[in-house]
Amino acid sequence: INTCIAGFEKVKTNNATEIATLAKYKGDAYLARAYYYSELILRFAKPYEPATAATDLGVPLVLEFDINARPARATVKKVYDQILADIATAKTNLAATAGAAGSNKFTIDVAIALEARVRLHMQDWAGAMTAANTIITGGKYPLLNTLTNLNNMWTNDLATEVIYQCAVVKQTEQANTNSIYLGFNGATGKYVPDFIPTVNFVNLYDAADFRKSVYLKQLPCIIQGVNFPTMWCVNKFPGNPALFTSTYTNYQHAPKVFRSAEQYLIYAEAAAKVGGASEALALTALNTLRTARGLTALSGLTGSALMTEIRNERTRELAFEGFRLFDLKRWHLGFTRGTAQDLGAINVGSNYNTISIVADANQFVWGIPTYDININTNLVQNPGW
Repeated sequence: INTCIAGFEKVKTNNATEIATLAKYKGDAYLARAYYYSELILRFAKPYEPATAATDLGVPLVLEFDINARPARATVKKVYDQILADIATAKTNLAATAGAAGSNKFTIDVAIALEARVRLHMQDWAGAMTAANTIITGGKYPLLNTLTNLNNMWTNDLATEVIYQCAVVKQTEQANTNSIYLGFNGATGKYVPDFIPTVNFVNLYDAADFRKSVYLKQLPCIIQGVNFPTMWCVNKFPGNPALFTSTYTNYQHAPKVFRSAEQYLIYAEAAAKVGGASEALALTALNTLRTARGLTALSGLTGSALMTEIRNERTRELAFEGFRLFDLKRWHLGFTRGTAQDLGAINVGSNYNTISIVADANQFVWGIPTYDININTNLVQNPGW
Protein backbone atom coordinates (compact mmCIF):
# COMPACT_ATOMS: atom_id res chain seq x y z
CA ILE A 1 0.00 0.00 0.00
CA ASN A 2 2.79 2.41 0.89
CA THR A 3 4.46 1.72 -2.46
CA CYS A 4 1.19 2.44 -4.25
CA ILE A 5 0.58 5.66 -2.33
CA ALA A 6 4.06 6.92 -3.17
CA GLY A 7 3.74 5.85 -6.80
CA PHE A 8 0.37 7.49 -7.32
CA GLU A 9 1.95 10.89 -6.66
CA LYS A 10 4.19 10.37 -9.71
CA VAL A 11 1.38 9.46 -12.09
CA LYS A 12 0.59 12.17 -14.64
CA THR A 13 -3.03 12.59 -15.63
CA ASN A 14 -4.21 13.99 -18.96
CA ASN A 15 -7.94 14.58 -18.48
CA ALA A 16 -10.78 14.69 -15.98
CA THR A 17 -11.52 10.98 -16.34
CA GLU A 18 -7.94 10.03 -15.45
CA ILE A 19 -7.95 12.47 -12.52
CA ALA A 20 -11.12 10.85 -11.15
CA THR A 21 -9.75 7.34 -11.65
CA LEU A 22 -6.51 8.19 -9.89
CA ALA A 23 -8.43 9.73 -7.00
CA LYS A 24 -10.38 6.47 -6.62
CA TYR A 25 -7.16 4.46 -6.53
CA LYS A 26 -5.73 6.79 -3.89
CA GLY A 27 -8.90 6.50 -1.84
CA ASP A 28 -8.75 2.72 -2.01
CA ALA A 29 -5.13 2.67 -0.84
CA TYR A 30 -5.57 5.06 2.07
CA LEU A 31 -8.71 3.29 3.24
CA ALA A 32 -7.02 -0.11 3.04
CA ARG A 33 -4.11 1.17 5.13
CA ALA A 34 -6.51 2.62 7.68
CA TYR A 35 -8.42 -0.65 7.86
CA TYR A 36 -5.32 -2.80 8.33
CA TYR A 37 -3.95 -0.53 11.02
CA SER A 38 -7.32 -0.53 12.79
CA GLU A 39 -7.14 -4.33 12.94
CA LEU A 40 -3.49 -4.42 14.04
CA ILE A 41 -3.94 -1.93 16.87
CA LEU A 42 -6.91 -3.89 18.24
CA ARG A 43 -4.79 -7.00 18.59
CA PHE A 44 -1.33 -5.85 19.60
CA ALA A 45 -1.98 -2.87 21.87
CA LYS A 46 -4.01 -1.85 24.89
CA PRO A 47 -7.46 -0.40 24.22
CA TYR A 48 -7.53 3.32 23.53
CA GLU A 49 -7.82 5.24 26.78
CA PRO A 50 -7.70 9.04 26.37
CA ALA A 51 -5.65 9.48 29.55
CA THR A 52 -2.87 7.06 28.55
CA ALA A 53 -3.05 6.69 24.75
CA ALA A 54 -0.18 9.15 24.26
CA THR A 55 2.19 6.85 26.17
CA ASP A 56 0.75 3.34 25.67
CA LEU A 57 2.67 1.34 23.10
CA GLY A 58 0.89 0.66 19.84
CA VAL A 59 2.36 -0.92 16.72
CA PRO A 60 5.14 0.29 14.41
CA LEU A 61 3.83 3.09 12.23
CA VAL A 62 5.24 2.39 8.77
CA LEU A 63 4.19 4.86 6.08
CA GLU A 64 7.05 4.40 3.62
CA PHE A 65 8.43 1.16 2.23
CA ASP A 66 11.95 0.46 3.51
CA ILE A 67 13.00 -3.18 3.72
CA ASN A 68 15.91 -2.30 6.00
CA ALA A 69 13.89 -0.30 8.51
CA ARG A 70 13.61 -1.56 12.07
CA PRO A 71 10.78 0.62 13.38
CA ALA A 72 9.99 0.95 17.05
CA ARG A 73 6.42 0.91 18.29
CA ALA A 74 4.50 4.14 17.96
CA THR A 75 2.08 5.16 20.69
CA VAL A 76 -1.55 4.10 20.58
CA LYS A 77 -2.55 7.72 20.02
CA LYS A 78 -0.22 8.20 17.06
CA VAL A 79 -1.51 5.06 15.39
CA TYR A 80 -5.13 6.06 15.84
CA ASP A 81 -4.38 9.60 14.68
CA GLN A 82 -2.85 8.13 11.52
CA ILE A 83 -5.86 5.89 11.00
CA LEU A 84 -8.16 8.92 11.16
CA ALA A 85 -5.88 10.89 8.84
CA ASP A 86 -5.94 8.07 6.30
CA ILE A 87 -9.72 7.81 6.57
CA ALA A 88 -10.03 11.57 5.98
CA THR A 89 -7.86 11.32 2.87
CA ALA A 90 -9.85 8.32 1.69
CA LYS A 91 -13.14 10.19 2.18
CA THR A 92 -11.87 13.06 0.05
CA ASN A 93 -10.77 10.76 -2.74
CA LEU A 94 -13.85 8.53 -2.57
CA ALA A 95 -16.35 11.38 -2.32
CA ALA A 96 -17.59 10.67 -5.85
CA THR A 97 -17.82 6.89 -5.27
CA ALA A 98 -21.32 6.44 -3.93
CA GLY A 99 -22.14 3.56 -1.64
CA ALA A 100 -24.57 0.83 -2.58
CA ALA A 101 -25.86 -2.25 -0.80
CA GLY A 102 -23.57 -5.24 -1.29
CA SER A 103 -20.71 -3.23 -2.73
CA ASN A 104 -17.55 -5.29 -3.15
CA LYS A 105 -15.46 -2.19 -3.80
CA PHE A 106 -14.57 0.65 -1.46
CA THR A 107 -17.02 3.55 -1.40
CA ILE A 108 -17.49 6.73 0.61
CA ASP A 109 -19.88 4.81 2.86
CA VAL A 110 -17.25 2.16 3.62
CA ALA A 111 -14.90 4.93 4.75
CA ILE A 112 -17.59 6.42 6.98
CA ALA A 113 -18.49 3.02 8.44
CA LEU A 114 -14.84 2.40 9.33
CA GLU A 115 -14.62 5.86 10.86
CA ALA A 116 -17.61 5.11 13.10
CA ARG A 117 -16.01 1.86 14.26
CA VAL A 118 -12.65 3.51 14.92
CA ARG A 119 -14.10 6.47 16.78
CA LEU A 120 -16.09 4.13 19.02
CA HIS A 121 -12.85 2.41 20.00
CA MET A 122 -11.29 5.83 20.64
CA GLN A 123 -14.16 6.80 22.95
CA ASP A 124 -14.90 9.70 20.63
CA TRP A 125 -18.59 9.35 21.33
CA ALA A 126 -19.76 12.41 19.40
CA GLY A 127 -17.63 11.49 16.39
CA ALA A 128 -18.86 7.91 16.43
CA MET A 129 -22.48 9.08 16.59
CA THR A 130 -22.01 11.47 13.68
CA ALA A 131 -20.35 8.88 11.43
CA ALA A 132 -22.81 6.09 12.26
CA ASN A 133 -25.77 8.42 11.85
CA THR A 134 -24.57 9.36 8.38
CA ILE A 135 -24.95 5.73 7.34
CA ILE A 136 -28.23 5.22 9.18
CA THR A 137 -29.98 8.32 7.84
CA GLY A 138 -28.60 7.75 4.35
CA GLY A 139 -31.20 5.00 4.03
CA LYS A 140 -29.23 2.83 1.61
CA TYR A 141 -28.85 -0.14 3.94
CA PRO A 142 -32.21 -0.81 5.65
CA LEU A 143 -32.25 -3.43 8.36
CA LEU A 144 -33.75 -6.75 7.38
CA ASN A 145 -36.93 -7.30 9.35
CA THR A 146 -38.14 -10.79 8.47
CA LEU A 147 -36.87 -14.23 9.34
CA THR A 148 -36.74 -15.18 5.66
CA ASN A 149 -34.61 -12.21 4.65
CA LEU A 150 -32.26 -12.53 7.61
CA ASN A 151 -31.71 -16.17 6.74
CA ASN A 152 -31.11 -15.20 3.12
CA MET A 153 -28.40 -12.74 4.16
CA TRP A 154 -26.37 -15.45 5.87
CA THR A 155 -27.21 -18.32 3.52
CA ASN A 156 -27.60 -16.70 0.11
CA ASP A 157 -25.67 -13.43 0.60
CA LEU A 158 -28.72 -11.14 0.42
CA ALA A 159 -26.95 -7.78 0.63
CA THR A 160 -29.72 -5.35 1.64
CA GLU A 161 -27.99 -4.13 4.81
CA VAL A 162 -24.41 -4.87 3.77
CA ILE A 163 -22.22 -1.78 3.29
CA TYR A 164 -19.21 -3.75 2.08
CA GLN A 165 -18.64 -7.42 1.41
CA CYS A 166 -15.70 -9.17 -0.19
CA ALA A 167 -16.07 -10.33 -3.78
CA VAL A 168 -16.39 -14.10 -4.08
CA VAL A 169 -16.55 -15.90 -7.41
CA LYS A 170 -17.18 -19.62 -7.72
CA GLN A 171 -13.94 -21.53 -8.45
CA THR A 172 -11.70 -18.53 -9.16
CA GLU A 173 -12.15 -16.01 -6.32
CA GLN A 174 -12.94 -17.86 -3.11
CA ALA A 175 -12.76 -16.61 0.44
CA ASN A 176 -10.75 -18.19 3.23
CA THR A 177 -13.31 -20.32 5.01
CA ASN A 178 -13.37 -23.21 7.44
CA SER A 179 -15.71 -25.80 8.83
CA ILE A 180 -15.08 -25.30 12.55
CA TYR A 181 -18.69 -24.57 13.46
CA LEU A 182 -20.42 -27.29 11.45
CA GLY A 183 -18.04 -29.80 9.86
CA PHE A 184 -20.77 -31.52 7.88
CA ASN A 185 -19.97 -35.09 6.91
CA GLY A 186 -21.84 -36.03 3.76
CA ALA A 187 -21.25 -39.76 4.27
CA THR A 188 -22.97 -39.84 7.66
CA GLY A 189 -25.29 -36.87 7.30
CA LYS A 190 -24.02 -35.64 10.65
CA TYR A 191 -21.92 -32.74 11.87
CA VAL A 192 -18.50 -32.68 13.50
CA PRO A 193 -18.09 -29.18 14.96
CA ASP A 194 -14.87 -28.04 16.61
CA PHE A 195 -16.72 -25.46 18.68
CA ILE A 196 -20.24 -25.45 20.09
CA PRO A 197 -22.02 -22.64 21.96
CA THR A 198 -22.72 -22.74 25.67
CA VAL A 199 -26.21 -22.97 27.10
CA ASN A 200 -25.81 -19.40 28.36
CA PHE A 201 -25.14 -18.12 24.88
CA VAL A 202 -28.08 -19.97 23.35
CA ASN A 203 -30.31 -18.54 26.07
CA LEU A 204 -29.29 -14.97 25.16
CA TYR A 205 -31.76 -15.28 22.30
CA ASP A 206 -35.46 -14.96 22.96
CA ALA A 207 -37.66 -17.48 21.13
CA ALA A 208 -39.11 -14.59 19.09
CA ASP A 209 -35.66 -13.43 17.97
CA PHE A 210 -35.22 -14.22 14.27
CA ARG A 211 -31.50 -14.60 14.86
CA LYS A 212 -31.89 -17.66 17.08
CA SER A 213 -33.00 -19.88 14.22
CA VAL A 214 -30.58 -18.27 11.76
CA TYR A 215 -27.40 -18.11 13.82
CA LEU A 216 -28.03 -21.36 15.70
CA LYS A 217 -29.43 -24.75 14.78
CA GLN A 218 -30.03 -28.03 16.57
CA LEU A 219 -28.23 -30.71 14.60
CA PRO A 220 -27.15 -34.36 14.95
CA CYS A 221 -23.44 -34.46 15.78
CA ILE A 222 -20.58 -36.87 16.17
CA ILE A 223 -17.98 -35.47 18.54
CA GLN A 224 -14.90 -37.47 19.51
CA GLY A 225 -16.63 -40.56 18.17
CA VAL A 226 -19.75 -40.12 20.28
CA ASN A 227 -23.20 -39.57 18.78
CA PHE A 228 -25.19 -36.60 20.03
CA PRO A 229 -28.65 -36.71 18.42
CA THR A 230 -29.35 -33.02 19.06
CA MET A 231 -26.74 -30.35 19.70
CA TRP A 232 -27.00 -26.60 19.32
CA CYS A 233 -24.48 -25.58 16.64
CA VAL A 234 -23.39 -22.28 15.14
CA ASN A 235 -25.18 -22.00 11.80
CA LYS A 236 -24.34 -18.41 10.86
CA PHE A 237 -22.00 -19.46 8.06
CA PRO A 238 -23.53 -22.55 6.40
CA GLY A 239 -22.22 -21.61 2.95
CA ASN A 240 -23.99 -20.16 -0.06
CA PRO A 241 -25.31 -22.97 -2.32
CA ALA A 242 -24.57 -20.80 -5.36
CA LEU A 243 -20.88 -21.05 -4.48
CA PHE A 244 -20.69 -24.80 -3.79
CA THR A 245 -18.16 -26.63 -5.95
CA SER A 246 -19.37 -30.14 -5.09
CA THR A 247 -22.45 -31.85 -3.68
CA TYR A 248 -21.95 -30.55 -0.16
CA THR A 249 -21.18 -27.18 1.35
CA ASN A 250 -17.72 -25.68 1.04
CA TYR A 251 -18.74 -22.91 3.47
CA GLN A 252 -18.11 -20.25 0.83
CA HIS A 253 -19.98 -16.97 1.27
CA ALA A 254 -19.28 -13.28 0.77
CA PRO A 255 -17.60 -12.08 4.00
CA LYS A 256 -19.60 -9.11 5.30
CA VAL A 257 -17.08 -6.61 6.64
CA PHE A 258 -19.46 -3.72 7.34
CA ARG A 259 -23.21 -3.92 7.95
CA SER A 260 -25.72 -1.25 8.94
CA ALA A 261 -26.67 -3.29 12.04
CA GLU A 262 -23.23 -2.55 13.47
CA GLN A 263 -23.76 1.16 12.81
CA TYR A 264 -26.97 1.14 14.88
CA LEU A 265 -25.07 -0.51 17.71
CA ILE A 266 -22.22 1.99 17.43
CA TYR A 267 -24.68 4.87 17.54
CA ALA A 268 -26.55 3.37 20.50
CA GLU A 269 -23.41 2.77 22.56
CA ALA A 270 -21.88 6.16 21.80
CA ALA A 271 -25.12 7.97 22.59
CA ALA A 272 -25.48 6.06 25.86
CA LYS A 273 -21.93 7.08 26.79
CA VAL A 274 -22.70 10.74 26.06
CA GLY A 275 -25.56 10.39 28.54
CA GLY A 276 -28.23 12.90 29.40
CA ALA A 277 -30.69 13.57 26.61
CA SER A 278 -28.68 11.33 24.28
CA GLU A 279 -29.78 8.26 26.23
CA ALA A 280 -33.17 8.51 24.54
CA LEU A 281 -31.41 8.50 21.16
CA ALA A 282 -29.47 5.42 22.24
CA LEU A 283 -32.63 3.59 23.22
CA THR A 284 -34.31 4.49 19.93
CA ALA A 285 -31.38 3.10 17.93
CA LEU A 286 -31.30 -0.02 20.08
CA ASN A 287 -35.03 -0.58 19.65
CA THR A 288 -34.84 -0.06 15.89
CA LEU A 289 -32.47 -3.02 15.69
CA ARG A 290 -34.38 -5.12 18.22
CA THR A 291 -37.74 -4.73 16.50
CA ALA A 292 -36.20 -5.46 13.09
CA ARG A 293 -35.04 -8.77 14.51
CA GLY A 294 -38.46 -9.70 15.87
CA LEU A 295 -38.08 -8.49 19.47
CA THR A 296 -40.21 -6.03 21.37
CA ALA A 297 -39.03 -2.50 22.10
CA LEU A 298 -37.61 -1.69 25.51
CA SER A 299 -38.62 1.37 27.52
CA GLY A 300 -37.40 3.47 30.39
CA LEU A 301 -33.78 2.31 30.29
CA THR A 302 -31.00 4.66 31.38
CA GLY A 303 -27.50 4.46 32.81
CA SER A 304 -25.97 1.05 33.43
CA ALA A 305 -29.18 -0.81 32.59
CA LEU A 306 -29.18 0.78 29.14
CA MET A 307 -25.52 -0.08 28.57
CA THR A 308 -26.11 -3.67 29.64
CA GLU A 309 -28.85 -4.07 27.04
CA ILE A 310 -26.70 -2.47 24.35
CA ARG A 311 -23.84 -4.82 25.17
CA ASN A 312 -26.16 -7.84 25.13
CA GLU A 313 -27.64 -6.77 21.81
CA ARG A 314 -24.18 -6.29 20.35
CA THR A 315 -23.29 -9.80 21.50
CA ARG A 316 -26.41 -11.26 19.88
CA GLU A 317 -26.22 -9.38 16.60
CA LEU A 318 -22.49 -9.58 15.87
CA ALA A 319 -21.85 -13.07 17.23
CA PHE A 320 -19.07 -15.01 15.48
CA GLU A 321 -18.05 -12.03 13.31
CA GLY A 322 -14.85 -11.27 15.23
CA PHE A 323 -15.98 -8.51 17.61
CA ARG A 324 -16.43 -10.14 20.99
CA LEU A 325 -12.82 -10.39 22.18
CA PHE A 326 -12.12 -6.75 21.39
CA ASP A 327 -15.42 -5.61 22.89
CA LEU A 328 -14.55 -7.27 26.20
CA LYS A 329 -11.12 -5.69 25.98
CA ARG A 330 -12.34 -2.12 25.44
CA TRP A 331 -15.15 -2.55 27.98
CA HIS A 332 -12.55 -3.75 30.52
CA LEU A 333 -14.56 -6.88 31.22
CA GLY A 334 -13.36 -10.39 31.87
CA PHE A 335 -15.40 -13.51 31.27
CA THR A 336 -16.28 -16.86 32.77
CA ARG A 337 -17.29 -19.63 30.42
CA GLY A 338 -20.93 -20.59 30.64
CA THR A 339 -22.58 -23.95 31.16
CA ALA A 340 -21.77 -26.63 28.62
CA GLN A 341 -24.55 -28.27 26.62
CA ASP A 342 -23.01 -31.66 27.41
CA LEU A 343 -19.68 -32.15 29.19
CA GLY A 344 -19.19 -35.33 27.17
CA ALA A 345 -18.93 -33.26 23.99
CA ILE A 346 -16.16 -30.90 25.06
CA ASN A 347 -12.72 -30.71 26.62
CA VAL A 348 -12.98 -30.16 30.36
CA GLY A 349 -10.69 -28.46 32.84
CA SER A 350 -9.55 -25.04 34.01
CA ASN A 351 -8.60 -23.95 30.49
CA TYR A 352 -11.87 -25.16 28.97
CA ASN A 353 -15.31 -25.44 30.55
CA THR A 354 -14.37 -23.70 33.80
CA ILE A 355 -12.04 -21.07 32.38
CA SER A 356 -12.32 -17.60 33.87
CA ILE A 357 -10.34 -14.62 32.63
CA VAL A 358 -10.10 -11.43 34.68
CA ALA A 359 -10.64 -8.03 33.15
CA ASP A 360 -7.54 -6.53 31.48
CA ALA A 361 -5.63 -9.82 31.58
CA ASN A 362 -2.36 -9.68 29.63
CA GLN A 363 -3.69 -12.10 27.04
CA PHE A 364 -6.26 -9.57 25.83
CA VAL A 365 -3.27 -7.87 24.21
CA TRP A 366 -1.64 -10.29 21.78
CA GLY A 367 2.05 -11.04 21.95
CA ILE A 368 4.21 -9.69 19.14
CA PRO A 369 5.41 -12.70 17.10
CA THR A 370 8.83 -14.03 18.12
CA TYR A 371 10.14 -13.68 14.57
CA ASP A 372 9.47 -9.93 14.60
CA ILE A 373 11.07 -9.53 18.01
CA ASN A 374 14.16 -11.45 16.88
CA ILE A 375 14.80 -9.46 13.70
CA ASN A 376 13.87 -6.06 15.10
CA THR A 377 15.56 -5.28 18.39
CA ASN A 378 13.72 -1.93 18.54
CA LEU A 379 10.46 -3.70 19.33
CA VAL A 380 9.25 -4.06 22.90
CA GLN A 381 7.22 -7.16 23.73
CA ASN A 382 3.86 -6.89 25.46
CA PRO A 383 3.68 -7.91 29.14
CA GLY A 384 3.06 -11.57 29.88
CA TRP A 385 4.41 -12.98 26.62
